[in-house]
Amino acid sequence: MTVETFVTGVERFFEDHELIVSKTDLKGRMTYTNDVFSHIAGYNARELKGQPHSIIRHPQMPRCVFALLWQTIQAGSEVFAYVINRCKNGDHYWVIAHVSASRNRSGEIIGYHSTRRAPERSIVMEKIIPLYDQLLTEENKHSNRKTGMEAGMEFLHDFLRERQTEYHRFIATL
Repeated sequence: MTVETFVTGVERFFEDHELIVSKTDLKGRMTYTNDVFSHIAGYNARELKGQPHSIIRHPQMPRCVFALLWQTIQAGSEVFAYVINRCKNGDHYWVIAHVSASRNRSGEIIGYHSTRRAPERSIVMEKIIPLYDQLLTEENKHSNRKTGMEAGMEFLHDFLRERQTEYHRFIATL
């Protein structure tokens, strides 16, 4: 098992008043992380600076949700998403992330900013985990990762169409 996929099954928690903050460049490489991020993820700021944000990607996080997130922020819109992240030692933690573009004085996107807070446990347990399990099942039906992600995205779009809503509205109503 590689370090990127090693998981312990142990969940970490942080306080409701704490915010996890990070900034990245256009490629998703971290340019800033706050102390709460370092503490919960188990990395120091030096280890994180310049690393791809995907260093904390948990293997149980559906790739299609990240694809949707990236499509949204690269288009200049903000997005809220529930995310399970992997700590350096393989533990994990859940967040509700607010991700938006950072812009220069001319309005050009120069990077991305994410603020994460502790999510409501009941929403994670009752709504998000069951949905993410379905998305992962769909993604894993395909040997090609890209095809799997696209299938997961189609499943997510179907899920939202059945509920006659859009992703941002679905998340806001949980």
